Amino acid sequence: MLCWFCAEAARATCRFCGRGVCAEHARFGPYLLEVTRSVRRDRSEALVVEDAVQCGTCRPRPQPVAMPELD
Repeated sequence: MLCWFCAEAARATCRFCGRGVCAEHARFGPYLLEVTRSVRRDRSEALVVEDAVQCGTCRPRPQPVAMPELD
């Protein structure tokens, strides 16, 4: 796989969109892995990976998107 930006050999893929990125173009940031509901504390808690690979071009939406057709 080649880097989306420079066509050099990709070292990783973006966790959000799947684009290949080389070491120079790779960015890192948080990725929400799982959300659970804590019964004891009566609140939602998230398991987050702090340094997931990101391409820096894609724009993951900050809020969930409703998909009623899947209900």
